[in-house]
Amino acid sequence: MTFSALKLSVPLLQAVVEKGYAAPTPIQAEAIPAVLAGRDVWASAQTGSGKTAAFALPVLHRLAAAKRPPGRYVRALVLVPTRELAVQIGEAIRRYGRFLPEPLKTLVVYGGVSINPQMMALGGGADFIVATPGRLLDLIDHNAVSLSSVATLVLDEADRLLALGFAEELTRIMKLVPARRQTLLFSATFPPAVEALARELLRDPVRVEVIAPVEEQPDIEQRAIEVDAPRRTQLLRHLIQTHGWSRVLVFVATKYHTEHVADKLRRAGLKAEALHGELSQGARMAALADFKASKIQVLIATDVAARGLDIVSLPVVVNYDLPRSPADYTHRIGRTGRAGEHGVAVSFVSAETHAHFCLIEKRNKLTITREHVAGFEPEMIEAPVAAFAPAPAAAPATGGVKGKRKSKKDRFREAMAQSEAGETTAG
Repeated sequence: MTFSALKLSVPLLQAVVEKGYAAPTPIQAEAIPAVLAGRDVWASAQTGSGKTAAFALPVLHRLAAAKRPPGRYVRALVLVPTRELAVQIGEAIRRYGRFLPEPLKTLVVYGGVSINPQMMALGGGADFIVATPGRLLDLIDHNAVSLSSVATLVLDEADRLLALGFAEELTRIMKLVPARRQTLLFSATFPPAVEALARELLRDPVRVEVIAPVEEQPDIEQRAIEVDAPRRTQLLRHLIQTHGWSRVLVFVATKYHTEHVADKLRRAGLKAEALHGELSQGARMAALADFKASKIQVLIATDVAARGLDIVSLPVVVNYDLPRSPADYTHRIGRTGRAGEHGVAVSFVSAETHAHFCLIEKRNKLTITREHVAGFEPEMIEAPVAAFAPAPAAAPATGGVKGKRKSKKDRFREAMAQSEAGETTAG
């Protein structure tokens, strides 16, 4: 299949050619016709599958063909969990729409920076807004924008939106957009809260689920090294120096760890920086730019960097701390091995995290051989017995009682509450 077969406008096809896209990816081939037809879409695909183009191209096509409403209109709204993803999607939308005969106004809004320039930019509305939920609500509270004209709503990385605690913000936003609209929901995983969200928001959606065949799976060498927790930084430094890794993205659990590990590596002579949610937006963007330009060798990040970042030719990802959610393991290591390149993903496994890594393997259908590095052998390599205690048997399923079944909204609220409780327990 070619992009021209998808019936996109000539200016959009010109942008596709300029980007060097030879043919649509599977998710683009399935989602674009559905979006062009005005259908709601419920899509699942792995990281790097081309989903931004899967919604941006057809939405741009529809916006260019429709008449602008008067006032402070917003015609298409994309909600994302992180500032970095918002910037990346905004840049992609501008590139795809650059040959349209009448330029479409695209704005990216997020927290961590002054709200005043964003309020000024929203004068007269916008065709496309890419936003984090919190800052969008701030702008609404300042009467800087209205969502009453939104024709298309996109929720990108829906699982992360809920996992990062945006359920309440999403509920508020849904009350402000028109009931009659097109809704596109993209998510890499579908925990109960996302399933409930999809059923609450989507009307007769087209389901798109793309699973890459084995021959198209990323070329990522996955390693698990057993090490005592206090010696992880020393081991990390040893691996970087021994293997000559040019750039390494290191995931840790907390902002404190990002600064602590970065400081230790700098003292050892390595160029390292921290990336976490409490840095200013300028500092975050500067750290990412320096890392992409190879001005720094090691970037130590919380999961704020786990989704949506496109770092060209990143050779290595290290799980210094294991991800809380087994699903996030895939998203983290997916930062390497992109575009057909070989990548390496290393996970540090201590006695305390042994059982959790076993769970990660089980949920992701993996079997990864445990390794020891000479000089860093752990003193205790087995997890405590309690960690292997079997989970209590699930209560038998029961059918609903006639006349007392929960409504869709009740099931949605309950699923989100359970998801939030799980995040709190994991923390």
